[in-house]
Amino acid sequence: MPNQWTPVTVEDRAEIIRLHGEGKGRNEIARLTGRAQRTVSVICAEEGLVFDASMTEEATRHRVAQLAALRADTAVDLHLDALRLTQQMWEPATIYNFGGKDNTYNDHHVDEPPAGDKKNLMAAAGIALEKSLKLVPPADDAGAEDARSMLGQLMVGLKAAYDQAVAEEGSTGEEAEGESP
Repeated sequence: MPNQWTPVTVEDRAEIIRLHGEGKGRNEIARLTGRAQRTVSVICAEEGLVFDASMTEEATRHRVAQLAALRADTAVDLHLDALRLTQQMWEPATIYNFGGKDNTYNDHHVDEPPAGDKKNLMAAAGIALEKSLKLVPPADDAGAEDARSMLGQLMVGLKAAYDQAVAEEGSTGEEAEGESP
C-alpha cells in the first residue's frame, strides 16, 4: 500500500496546539488528530511547546525499581536453588539407566549420589550462585574498613592511657597485679 501523506493544514496545526494546551500527551494528540507522533513533536517544537515528562520519568523510576526488586527476588531463588542442589549431594538417590536393544529400565537406590553426579550438582550450584551474584553483587565492604580504623584508634588511645598510668605509678616501680607491662 503506498504511503498516503497529507499536508498539515493550518487547522490541523491549531488543533495540535490546542490539545497540547489542554495538557494532552504527544501520543494522545497523535491519536486524536490522526497524525504521526513525529509530526506532533515537530509542530510542538516549532511552537516552542514541550511535553510534561514528569509522568514518564516517574514511570521509568517505578519500572527501574520493579526490575531491581525482580533481580533481587531472582537472586534469592538462585541462592535457594544452589542450597537445594548441594543438599542433594548427601541425600539418598536413585540411579537409573535406559538401555540395551530392548530399551530396558534399571534403577538402584543408593545412600548418596555417585561422584560424577555430585560433581554435576556442585557445578550447577556454582552456576546458580555465580548468576545470583551477578544479579545482585555483594554490598561494598567500606564499613568494615571504617570499623578496623576505629578499633585501631581505640587501641592507640588505650595504649596511651596505659602508658600514662604506668608513668604515674612509675615512682613505686611495681606493676599492679593483672596489668600488662
